[in-house]
Order: sequence, then structure tokens, then C-alpha cells
Amino acid sequence: MDFSQRMGLLPASKVIQSDSIDIDLRNTLWNILSECYWSTFYPDYSTHKILSGSNFEEFSKALYSRFYKTTLDTLPWGWDTILEQLKKEIVSGVWHRTYSLLEFIIENGPGASDTCERCMLLCNEAFARENSAYRFVARKLTEITSPEEIHEIEVAISGTSNYAGVTTHLQTSLTLLTDRQNPDYRNSIKESISAVESLARKLVGDDKATLGQALKILETKHNLHGSLKSAFLTLYGYTSDASGIRHALIDNATAPTKADARFMLICCSAFINFAIDSVED
Repeated sequence: MDFSQRMGLLPASKVIQSDSIDIDLRNTLWNILSECYWSTFYPDYSTHKILSGSNFEEFSKALYSRFYKTTLDTLPWGWDTILEQLKKEIVSGVWHRTYSLLEFIIENGPGASDTCERCMLLCNEAFARENSAYRFVARKLTEITSPEEIHEIEVAISGTSNYAGVTTHLQTSLTLLTDRQNPDYRNSIKESISAVESLARKLVGDDKATLGQALKILETKHNLHGSLKSAFLTLYGYTSDASGIRHALIDNATAPTKADARFMLICCSAFINFAIDSVED
């Protein structure tokens, strides 16, 4: 706490920012973007930052055509004009569009991959410091505040390069969960459990095996604990029974929530990490 907080003149901690971004966090995010990206503009002829031929030309074209959805003939000739527009969006724009833009910059900003990684690290530190409900996970802003939860998902996505189907299912689940315009919790859950099925089938070498069959083989061949197998089969049943996630919605059925989808993604990621570690050890 700083002096003002210790004296009780300002709150010691902020309310979690889940549907807003205060000016402290906005300014910090802008400073991070300036440090990681905007300061790298070249060539810089001091008085004129001409966009054509610069390292930000392709980013600016993508920004106008894919994010702002406007025609490229409206693209300014000078980078400063675009930078002013970006600053307005980050510092005072509608909160969810600010986060959408931040994601877009992370995905499309110029520079090496370590630039992107450093920017996400600094953003996550700022989110934690300013009590935001969001963190970057696999380049997506996700409403998961526990470092342990973030770690499980990131490890599962990055650690399944030898299991392409698993990676795809997890990335799709995360995308469906974090889509702030049209989140699809039901299909996010389906993708999470499909990631586990895909891994289990690869580990036992049978692409037609059911999850139950695969878990039995893991239990006997790879010392999967029986209680853990039973727990996961029970959870799997939640998605597969007559009124489960994989079946059509029926009258008066309760639609899955964000909490349901987030729990399933975290749980499935943790299980995938456990299973891979068990087999590879």
C-alpha cells in the first residue's frame, strides 16, 4: 500500500474489475504497448513517421481491414494518426473493445515472438496489480484469476505439440469460453472433454477407443489411480448422459454457465498434464 492507502484516504484494494477498466489500468496498458511495440517503429525520420515501408505497415492494414472492418483506402499515410486512434481506444474506449484490441495487437503486432511474450507478461502483472479479473492465457484474455489455473491451461496447450488434436480441442475450448461477444459455454465444454478423449486414444494406440476404455488401459499400463479414473468417468458422464452437454437441449434444461465451462477446461487441462507426465516419466 502507498501512503494514501495506509492513511485510509484511498481503498487498500480495488473491487475486481470484471466488466470495466479503470484509468490506472488503461494508462498502464498503454505504457506497456508503447514500451513493447510503439517505440520500435522504423524508419523514423523524426518529423514524419511515414507508414508505407515501415515495420507497422502490415499491422496497420490488418488493423483497418480485420479489426475496424473498414476499407484500406482510408488508411492514413502517417503512423501518428493511427497511433492516436489506438490510444483513444485503449485509454477511453468501451472496456470490452479495449480488451479485444489488446488481443488483436498481441496476435498481430510486429516483432519477434519474445516481444509478444514480454508484452503478455507485463500485461498480466498489471492485471494482477490492478485487480483485473482477466489474464492472458495462450494469447487469449481469459477470466481466470488463479495463477495455478492459468498455468495448467498454458502447460496443456504448449505441452501437447505431439498430440495435434489435443492442442486444437483445447485452443478451441479456450476461444469459445473467452469470446465476449458470443460465448459458447456448451461447445467449450465439449471441446475440453474431446481433448481428453483425443489424448487417451493416442496414449493407448486405438483411435476408436472410448474414454472409458482408454482410462482402463491407462489404469493397468500406466498406473493411473483407480479413484482418479472413477472421478473422471463420473465427470465424463456429466457430458454424456441423456440430458448431458453432448445431447440436444430439452425443455427446461439448464444451460451450462461460464463457471461450468471454465471448470471443465481447467480440469481437463490438469488431467492432460497428469496423463502425459505419467506416461513420459
